[in-house]
Amino acid sequence: MYTIKLFLFIIPLVISYRIDQDYSSLDSISPQPKSRFAMLDDVKILANGLLQLGHGLKDFVHKTKGQINDIFEKLNIFDQSFYDLSLQTNEIKEEEKNLRKTTSKLQVKNEEVKNMSLELNSKLENVLEEKILLQQKVRYLEEQLTNLIKNQPEIQEHPEVTSLKTFVEQQDNSIKDLLQTVEEQYRQLNQQHSQIKEIENQLRRTGIQESTENSLSAKPRAPRTTPSLHFNETKNVEYDDIPTDCTTIYNKGEHTSGIYSIRPSDSQVFNVYCDVKSGSSWTLIQHRIDGSQNFNETWENYKYGFGRLDGEFWLGLEKIYSIVKQSNYILRIELEDWKNTKHYIEYSFHLGNHETNYKLHLVEITGNVPNALPENKDLEFSTWDHKAKGHFSCPESYSGGWWWHDVCEENNLNGKYNKPRAKTKPEKRRGICWKSQNGKLYSIKSTKMLIHPTDSESSE
Repeated sequence: MYTIKLFLFIIPLVISYRIDQDYSSLDSISPQPKSRFAMLDDVKILANGLLQLGHGLKDFVHKTKGQINDIFEKLNIFDQSFYDLSLQTNEIKEEEKNLRKTTSKLQVKNEEVKNMSLELNSKLENVLEEKILLQQKVRYLEEQLTNLIKNQPEIQEHPEVTSLKTFVEQQDNSIKDLLQTVEEQYRQLNQQHSQIKEIENQLRRTGIQESTENSLSAKPRAPRTTPSLHFNETKNVEYDDIPTDCTTIYNKGEHTSGIYSIRPSDSQVFNVYCDVKSGSSWTLIQHRIDGSQNFNETWENYKYGFGRLDGEFWLGLEKIYSIVKQSNYILRIELEDWKNTKHYIEYSFHLGNHETNYKLHLVEITGNVPNALPENKDLEFSTWDHKAKGHFSCPESYSGGWWWHDVCEENNLNGKYNKPRAKTKPEKRRGICWKSQNGKLYSIKSTKMLIHPTDSESSE
């Protein structure tokens, strides 16, 4: 470019010079003929300049052509990228469409299961009321029968009493079947809730991508919650014959471990597993044996309970609180490690209500394993979606809901169930573990958490 500009500047000067010489030759008094060779030199200079100008233009054309080729290559790459993005956008839209259809189906199923659960609760309530009325009639007839037997021993049992007893037994069996059905429906509701939540997260991520492409802001969506199953919420019926805990059941003559119905003071009827041990019965509030139940649950599920009473389960903070607020209770923790060695430890304890995040206060009583839980301190319960103040990272990094203090202790009986292959310390401490104050870390195979009134003796 510099060469071209130079010659464009030189050519007018040469032409101007030539014109000035012609005019001066005409005006001169004695003109002399211009040398022919001098004119040829000027032509050569001009030709040389034009030649160099041609070379400069040629170089400029080559450079321009190269730049144009680069521009065309970049345009081809841009066209290919735009085409790929269009394909991906179409795939995302198709996937979102399918996810929305699946969500609609799951919501319909969720509503159906919810309606079935409400219907079962209503039927169960009616059956319980009928049972109470029948039991009252049976007691009245038994009293009359007792008086008749005293007066006339030879009289046989009245047929109406026999039929009523048979009917009451049938009602008891029906109630147990209904309770099991309700528990199964509740488990299905939890599964439906998890599936809907996962699909909503996918839809939310897809919606964010689509809004970025269209430069539109997405409208936030409120989180969906799983309806909780509460028995007999509509009426507070007096169940005079329903025991308040497993100890009461044992004192009434039931000395076999199993599932029973209880009704603590100012509470509703619910089922518990009673574990009979050496002359007493303990209420089982937590059980881990094989990892079949996921314990990394929400605050709502930890509040009202999850799992199966005949397998792995968490009874529920609200149910535990309704039992222990009646009197002073002992908390017993039973552990079994992968060497099949069994340990236990017992605490006197106090449990707060939901307004305190079910704050736990422990004092050790006895045991054959070193204590690992902080004593005389307020431990607040937290889950991954409900974090107590000052414990923001514990439930996420340690998995499962548990009582935490000012640090994330390596003691979490609701953690991830790790098989013996989890050899490293980080894997162990995120599972079911018990780290004593002397630093020894126990990797746990099975756990039980049980409660019992303090007015009865504990058993090893």
